[in-house]
Amino acid sequence: MQLFHAAASPFVRKVMVVLHETAQLQDVEIVPAIGHPMASSDMPLAHNPLGKIPALQRPDGPALYDSRVICEFLSDRAGAQLYPAARKWEAMTLEATADGIMDAAVLMVYETRCRPDDMQFAPWVDAQWDKVARALDAVNARWMSHLAGPLDIGHIAMGCALSYLDFRHADRDWRQHHRALAAWEQTFAQRDSMQQTQPS
Repeated sequence: MQLFHAAASPFVRKVMVVLHETAQLQDVEIVPAIGHPMASSDMPLAHNPLGKIPALQRPDGPALYDSRVICEFLSDRAGAQLYPAARKWEAMTLEATADGIMDAAVLMVYETRCRPDDMQFAPWVDAQWDKVARALDAVNARWMSHLAGPLDIGHIAMGCALSYLDFRHADRDWRQHHRALAAWEQTFAQRDSMQQTQPS
């Protein structure tokens, strides 16, 4: 299999953490793919017409894309139970919440990276951060008992989302008003899978 990869992408990192946690890293060739919506020529367009990563090319079928699809495929392939039947909908909802945080945080980066200075719109950036803040409030208030339980895809996605906030938006200091979540992240970040996938 081939994984189209950029280390700074939180969505790619989520897949990489799953590969580590399920002992499948040796089954995948890492293929660099670096670009953004305004410069997609280096993205795997033949494997994902949306021009986004991650994308996973399988030897026996069409490429898979969207990190949620890839992660569930890898979990099923390894029999890893990252989408456990007893709490599948909770795990997937937490994953969707984390993915929403990552979506908003990436869009904030694109606003300054892809738009000329005179076309950037600060209220739009702040609106993206408002999404992040609301999601963090909800997780901190309602999801800590789930995060204290056995590892599933929700843990992995949330760990990657919070780490991306530190990586790209450290000045926003998400930890200040989310003490329980911050304490959880500090512990989760010590997992070998997270240590091995830190973006440079």
